[in-house]
Amino acid sequence: MEKESKRGSFTGQLGFVLAAAGSAVGVGNIWRFPYLAAKDGGGLFLIVYLILVLTFGFTLLTSDIATGRKTGKSAIGAYTEMNPKWKFLGVLTFFVPVIIMTYYAVIGGWITKYMVDYFTGHGKAAAADGYFSAFISNPVESVIYAAFFMVLTAVVIYRGVEKGIESCSRFMMPVLLVLIVFVAVYSLFIHHGDRNGLQGFLVYITPNVKGLTLKKFLSLLLDAMSQLFFSLSVSMGIMITYGSYVKKEVDLNRAVSQIEIFDTGVALLAGMAIIPSIYVFSGLDGMNAGPGLMFISLPKVFASMGFFGNIVGAAFFLMAVFATLTSCISVLEAITANCMEVFHSERHKTTLVLGIIYTIASIVIALGYSIFYCEIPLPNGTVGQLLDLMDYISNSVMMPFISLLSTILIGWIVRPKWIIGEVETGGVRFHRKQLYIVMVRFVCPVIMVVLFLQSTGLLSKL
Repeated sequence: MEKESKRGSFTGQLGFVLAAAGSAVGVGNIWRFPYLAAKDGGGLFLIVYLILVLTFGFTLLTSDIATGRKTGKSAIGAYTEMNPKWKFLGVLTFFVPVIIMTYYAVIGGWITKYMVDYFTGHGKAAAADGYFSAFISNPVESVIYAAFFMVLTAVVIYRGVEKGIESCSRFMMPVLLVLIVFVAVYSLFIHHGDRNGLQGFLVYITPNVKGLTLKKFLSLLLDAMSQLFFSLSVSMGIMITYGSYVKKEVDLNRAVSQIEIFDTGVALLAGMAIIPSIYVFSGLDGMNAGPGLMFISLPKVFASMGFFGNIVGAAFFLMAVFATLTSCISVLEAITANCMEVFHSERHKTTLVLGIIYTIASIVIALGYSIFYCEIPLPNGTVGQLLDLMDYISNSVMMPFISLLSTILIGWIVRPKWIIGEVETGGVRFHRKQLYIVMVRFVCPVIMVVLFLQSTGLLSKL
C-alpha cells in the first residue's frame, strides 16, 4: 500500500477504463481516422483496422497494461525489471511520448481555436478559404492557443492520478460519447441536392478495392497500424504507466476488451460523423482533403447547414477538445511518471518543470508554420514541417520498432506466461490466451519487421 499511495492509483475498474479509454480516444480518432478511411478505400480500411484491433491491438494493449501492473513502474523501470539487459527498450519507449508531447498541444490549440469560433458564433468565418492556413501561420494567435492547451494539460497532471486524471476522464468521456453520437446520427439525415447522409455512409463502409496493388495494400496496412498505435496509446509507455496505477482486483481481461470497444467505437462514430457530411456537400472530391478534412472541409460543411451548422460545429469541436485533452494528459503523465522514478522527484515539482519545457516546445512547433517555417522531405515521399517530422519519427518509425522489440522480449525471452500470469491474477480467466501467445511470439514480430521496413522506405530498396 505504501507504493500505491506514493504513486497514486485509480479507484477501480471504471476509473481505470475511463482514463485508459480517454487516453486511447484522442485526436487520432477524431482527426486521423476519418481521413485515413477516406484515403484508403473506406470499408477496406475499416475491415483491416478492425482485424488489427482484435489481434495486434489486443496483444500490445494487454502486454503494456499487464507489464505496468505487474511491475508497478513506468516504461524505463518496467522493462528494467523484466530484464535488466533490456533497459534500453524502456528508454526508447520513454522517448516516444517525449517527442509526441512537443506537438500534441499544438493540435489541441488548433481544435480549441475552432471550438471558440463556433461557441462565439463565428463558425462561418472558420469556413472561409485560407482561414486555417492564416491561423496556423499567425505567430501570435497559434502560440497563444498552443500554450493555453499545454498549461491546461499540466494543471490536470499536477493534481495527480485520482483527483486529476481520473476525475477529468470521468466527466469528459461520457460527455464526449453523447456528443459524438449526436453528430454521427445527425450526419445520416442531412441532404443537399441529390446527395444525402445515408449515401455518404455507404461510401464510408463499402470496401473500395479499385486499383489495389501490393504496394498500396502495404501502405494501407502501415496507415492502419500507425493509427492503431496512436489511437490505443500502445508502444509509447502510456498504458504501461496507467497499468502501474491499476489495483490487483481489477479484471485486466475485461478492461482490455472495454478499452478496445470504447476506442474503436468512437473512431467508427467519428468517421460516421465526418465522411457522410463531407460527401453530401462536397461529393467524392471532398474526400481527398487529407488532414485538412477536419479543419478545412468540415467547417465548410457546417456553414452549408445553415443555422444548425453552428450548433453541430460547436458540439463537434467541443467533443474534439475533450478527446484531445484526455490523450494529451496521458502523454504528459507517461513522461512525468518516468521522470519521477528516474530522478526520485515528487509530482508537483516534476510537473512544473515539464510544463515549462513543453510550453516552450509547443511554441517552437507552433511557429513551424510561420517564423520557423521549413519544408522537410520525409522517407515516405511527403514533405512536412516540424510537426510532421515529429509525428513521422514517433508514429511511423519508433512505434513499429518498439513493438517489434517488445514482442521479441515477451514472446521469446521472458515468455508469454509472464504476462498471462498477471492477467489471470485472482483466478481471472484469460479468454484469448492462445491468440495472445500466437500473436506475441510469431505474428507480431514478422509483421512489425515488414511495417518498419515499409515506414522507413527500406522495403522498396530491397
